[in-house]
This record gives sequence, C-alpha cells and structure tokens, in this order.
Amino acid sequence: MTQMTLRLPDALAARLKQAARAHGSSLNRYACAVLAAAVDPELAGDEMARLRERLDRAGLLAATPSPSRPARRPDPAAVVAARAAAGQGRPLADLVSEDRD
Repeated sequence: MTQMTLRLPDALAARLKQAARAHGSSLNRYACAVLAAAVDPELAGDEMARLRERLDRAGLLAATPSPSRPARRPDPAAVVAARAAAGQGRPLADLVSEDRD
C-alpha cells in the first residue's frame, strides 16, 4: 500500500474531517473512498455517467461546446451530401428479415 502526503487548505481539511465523522469513518478511509470515487468509473452515479467516464479516460469523449463558444453549424453542401449518401445501400429492414446481425 502506498502512503501519500497531501497539502490541503485548512478549511478543506476541516470539512473532510467533519464529513468522515458524519459517516462514522476514519479520515483515511473516508479520503480513500472519495479519491476512489473520483477516478473509478464503476462508482459513477448511473450507467451513462460510467460510460462517459470510460470514454473520457480513453480520450474518446467528444468535447461539448461551451455556452460562451457555441458550436458551428455544418456546411449546407456537406449536409446535402451526407443525406444523399445516407440513402444508399441495403435497407436495414432487409437485413433484419434475412436474420442477419
């Protein structure tokens, strides 16, 4: 087991100690649980939060635009081309009816 030393602001250390006492836990056990929750996607709140955490850790999570910098609209010609390309190929209904996966 690794031992670490952390420098915390006094107010944060006091709140951490108070939270540990409120949970009936030692400061060390409580701090370990908090740190584990911060880095373990399995401890995230729901399935979507866990998925987002895993994608973020893999570097695959798409950044959402900030309200101060809205997303740019795509080029209208690119949208027309994408729509035309999307209509090509075999219909999904045909694949499903052939019992393919």
